[in-house]
Amino acid sequence: MKIFVNLVCSLCLCCLAFFAQAETPLQQHSIVFGVHSKTAPLEWRNNGVDQGFNLELMDRIGQLTNKRIVIRRKTFQQLLTDVHDPYSPIDVIAVVSPITIDRALSQSDPIYATHAKAYTLQGKSFINGWADLVGKRVAIKKGAFVDVYISGKQQDFTRVDVDLYETGFQLLIKGEVDVVIAENFVARRLMPLYPSIRSSSDPLIYGAFNFVSNYNNAPLMAQINDALRQLKLSGEYDRLVNKWFGTGREKVDLNSAQKRMLSLAIFVSLLSAIGMLLTGYMSLSLRKRSKSLKIELAQRKKAEQAISKLSKQFQSVLDGIPHGVTLFNQDGECLWSNDNNNDLLSNPDFHYIDGQAFELKQALSDALTAQKSQITDMQIDNQYWQMQLHPIIDKQVVILLEQTTEQHRLRQANDEASRLASLGELSAGVAHEINNPTGIIIHSIAFISDALRDLSEASSQYQKQNPFWTIAGMAPDSAIDELDLSSQSINEGAERISRIVNDLKHYARPTLTNDYQPTCLNDVVEVSLRLTANQTKIFNVTTELMSPAPVVMGDAQQLHQVLINLIQNACHAIRQDADCYECNEHINITTTVEDNHICLIVTDQGVGMDRATLQRITEPFFTTRRSSGGTGLGLSVCSRIIKEHKADMQITSRLGKGTVIKIRFPLDY
Repeated sequence: MKIFVNLVCSLCLCCLAFFAQAETPLQQHSIVFGVHSKTAPLEWRNNGVDQGFNLELMDRIGQLTNKRIVIRRKTFQQLLTDVHDPYSPIDVIAVVSPITIDRALSQSDPIYATHAKAYTLQGKSFINGWADLVGKRVAIKKGAFVDVYISGKQQDFTRVDVDLYETGFQLLIKGEVDVVIAENFVARRLMPLYPSIRSSSDPLIYGAFNFVSNYNNAPLMAQINDALRQLKLSGEYDRLVNKWFGTGREKVDLNSAQKRMLSLAIFVSLLSAIGMLLTGYMSLSLRKRSKSLKIELAQRKKAEQAISKLSKQFQSVLDGIPHGVTLFNQDGECLWSNDNNNDLLSNPDFHYIDGQAFELKQALSDALTAQKSQITDMQIDNQYWQMQLHPIIDKQVVILLEQTTEQHRLRQANDEASRLASLGELSAGVAHEINNPTGIIIHSIAFISDALRDLSEASSQYQKQNPFWTIAGMAPDSAIDELDLSSQSINEGAERISRIVNDLKHYARPTLTNDYQPTCLNDVVEVSLRLTANQTKIFNVTTELMSPAPVVMGDAQQLHQVLINLIQNACHAIRQDADCYECNEHINITTTVEDNHICLIVTDQGVGMDRATLQRITEPFFTTRRSSGGTGLGLSVCSRIIKEHKADMQITSRLGKGTVIKIRFPLDY
């Protein structure tokens, strides 16, 4: 097996050596012409058959030089690489070279003149020169004569390299480039395939077709040039030009054309330089202007942000205030509102405090006519509001609504307090006047009591003498007893009047430090029940009094006042509850000792109180019975007296279940 492999390798090496030796004479009698059927200038392939000016011209050159023409097709970039390689099998390629720049290769005489122009989409502006390309995206075919021309020069546009002019046209349609700079003949062939593309400039670069080859093929290039000159002198060159380009049979003097084009190119370059200078100056001015505009724009944006932030803050403030704020025009149209209670303005029950109906349009008209701010008090149901109308510019009015129900009630309470204060001062004077006749009654009843004791014995003696004698229709003994009881009642009533007057005088005087005495709490309960007997007689009142009776340090009269007030409140609570009359126990009063405190507890089975009422029950002038004459001062005064006795009051209540009030006195008394 190893011998067989060695034999095959030896045969292969022999074949390679044979072909290597045979290639040299073939190369000496042929010209390898590199072309690209899709992109090489003046070359086409029709139904797989190679055609074109260069192919026919090369065939004639081959006949004149007695060499066979061999065609090799590669990409344009591969052809450029091969022609620079001295060992490449490609001998000659046809390319366009700028008329002002020679390629670093062996070149033939000019074959045909051409130029490159700018191509854009239909509707784009005309391009007058290189200066119009500043800032644009420009497609350039890599290695083409446009690439050779701009190499080493300043490029103020964005260059996009492409392998084919057709690739540049496709990018132009996609919007990925703005301009394509293409050789004229190739562009003319491609434009029918891309109808949305048009020529948009005069020639920007002039060039000429040449055959180029590596410098190692300089002798071959000399033969090609001799053949070209023979074809031009014989007129056959003109016939080929006319066949493929239809330009007539006249000769093209490329040397003179080259000079004219060079002059034109120099002129165009000068114009381009001037244009570039002007463009640079204008660009510098525009950059300065743009910079100042950017600064101004930034300042404006900053100011707008500040204004927007302030506007939002102002808006949030307006939306957050509890009062209604509404902006109207003269026709009554709402221009802006914070939607707080502004529906009142269209409510038919919303009226002036004096009862006059409120009309929005009339109020707006009056404010605009007077051009003065107006402040009025309004009412709806049991709520009170203050309405302010402020006329502003452009015949607009701002209406502010503020609820003043609490302020109104406070004013009423203040008026009531003033009236009660006046009544208190008057009562103090009346009390002084009442004390005089009360003193006379007490003094007189004491005299009558003493007289009755003396008359009792005389009555007994007189009755013996006159058995039918009566006093006021009654037996003398019964009459004397009834008179004695009446005098005691009159004395107790007078003393009660005196105590009440003294309490009233004491209440009217400024509060002074009290000299409290040991006071029996059970006695306070009994006295208070006697004083409220007329009110409690229709209720079932029970007591649970502790024994031995608890004693507290305090003022008995003030404690009477506290308990009497609590009993009266319990009676009022039960009167409001008709079903409670069926209960066996309406009011219960208890004295006891709990948790190191002496407690006085008043329990009723009345209507009870809700949480909101419980929170305000001891506030001055707060009452749920104002319509029936309540002043709201009872529990407020009781609370003050209890605090002065260093005690506290606990109130628990449930609607429909009743109320429990517990007064706790310190046990260390």
